[in-house]
Formats: sequence, C-alpha cells, structure tokens
Amino acid sequence: MKKISKRRKELLEKYDKNEVFSPAEGVKIMKGLANANFDETVELHVNLGVDSRHADQQVRGAIVLPNGTGKETKVLVIAKGEKAEEAEKAGADFVGADDMVEKIQTENWFDFDVIVATPDMMGKIGRLGRVLGPKGLMPSPKSGTVTFDIENAVKEIKAGKVEYRVEKANLIHVAIGKVSFEEQEIVENLNAMVGALLTDRPAASKGKYLKKVTIASTMGPGVKIDETAF
Repeated sequence: MKKISKRRKELLEKYDKNEVFSPAEGVKIMKGLANANFDETVELHVNLGVDSRHADQQVRGAIVLPNGTGKETKVLVIAKGEKAEEAEKAGADFVGADDMVEKIQTENWFDFDVIVATPDMMGKIGRLGRVLGPKGLMPSPKSGTVTFDIENAVKEIKAGKVEYRVEKANLIHVAIGKVSFEEQEIVENLNAMVGALLTDRPAASKGKYLKKVTIASTMGPGVKIDETAF
C-alpha cells in the first residue's frame, strides 16, 4: 500500500475528499489546497462513459480556452515556401521542412510542445509516427494541426489552445490554467473544456457520459466536481 506523505495527509484533512462540489466551490477548495513553492498547473481529469477500444467511441479535439493555459507553448511548424514565411510572421518558435523531420529522427529532438504541418508535408512526418504518436505530438486535422491556414493555427495555439484525447482507461487529462489565475478564470476554462467534451460525445456512447470530473493542482489532491453542473 502506498504511503501517504505528511504534507498530503494534512491537505486531505482540510476537506472531505468524498464530497462533490459545484465548479465554483471546487475551484476555491483546489486553490486553497495548492501550497507548492511554484505556480502549479490546474489539471482536469474526466472519466468518460465510452469504450476507447472502439473507433466509433473516440473523443479527440481541441479548444481555445477563454483565459488561456498560463503556459508558454513552443510551436514547431513544418512547411515550405510561403507557408513557412507565414509561420514565422505568426510567431512560430521553430520553422522548417525536411530539416526538422530529420532533426527529430536523428537527434531525438523534442524541444517543442505542438507540431503544426501543412497537408503536403504529412507523407514525410508520417515516418515519425512511432516517436511522435506515443508523445501525443502527431499532427492531426481533427485538432487543427494539419492545415494550410498556418497563421490562424499558430495564433490559436499561442492564445491557449489545448488538445485533448481519450486515453485507454477512458480518461481525459488536460491542463486548464494555473493556480495563480482568478477563481472565475479557472471556472470559465473548466466550463469551456467540459462543454467541448459534451459537444464531442460519440453517438455510439450509451448511458452516463460524464462519469467523474476531478480538478487538482500539480502537487495537490483531487477535488470532485458535480458532473451534473455542466
């Protein structure tokens, strides 16, 4: 049995971990439990009523959070010619084509958070599937990272766009801000994120869809949010 640290035990004594709270109450408690000496990330964990083993029950997409994530996102754009110039003007951190594909392949280089690519480059990027896939870095039309509209894609990511994808245990994990955000800003991001998940509900999903909603700071314990509030 995993031993609970003294710090975590003290935090758990500050609230009833089995109680379910409204979004506003839950955010307030979560912020009160965050006592690390750095600006912790606010993490959202959602258990969905889907079976991710089936293709028709996948949940994947992206959303620009109303108040951003509070994190500086490094964007790599893989494109040529005018589209590469467009990427540089839009504020991409790294821009290239074959050279970037080779850099990832030969140097195991991953000093970026998101890849945006033009559709004509996907044939070459596909060779990196084995290394990009497990890291969740493979560009996708569904998340808006395979597009010819490079300028808009880069600007949205820089503004706080987050990607989400259901994992094997039918879970969604996504960052929705920082502890330093105002409570209302976190609540707005939380509502927007869960709203996106509800919009993306697969037709094949039967029964209860939002099974469990929890928020937590990086170092803090989870606080349960009433799923019927959304």
